[in-house]
Amino acid sequence: MNNRTFYNEILTEHNMHPAHKHVSVGSVISLRGVNPSCGDDITLQLLLGDDGIIKDGSFTGDGCAISQASADMMLDLIIGKTVDEAMKLKDTFVKMIRGEASEEEIETLEEASALRDISHMPSRVKCAVLGWHTFEEMMKDHGGKKE
Repeated sequence: MNNRTFYNEILTEHNMHPAHKHVSVGSVISLRGVNPSCGDDITLQLLLGDDGIIKDGSFTGDGCAISQASADMMLDLIIGKTVDEAMKLKDTFVKMIRGEASEEEIETLEEASALRDISHMPSRVKCAVLGWHTFEEMMKDHGGKKE
């Protein structure tokens, strides 16, 4: 399967049937992320365990297929990971989008690697990284602690 077909199938699946697009209940931390250049708007919610593991996560909001699918793929990757592991995945994703990640690093991103060619579409880069940057800001703001 060529990269373009893989990209289209993965993007369509995560956009049309996102596993994590819903409101979470319980003791979650939440942060809104907005891309003012195109109007993408998400609210990311995470349930962090006392052990530093991301127990669950979700997002709500509206935006283009890339922003919505990327947020869903991100949650697929980071749920079950420690905050440190998730931050490393975020760093790898951003490196991939910049065209700076090695093939070995890209493989750790699983389905999110389908977005690797976004680096050739500068107007879509902010869409792809919105969820990931929202996650990063959330961890800075909350230090990984529940509200």
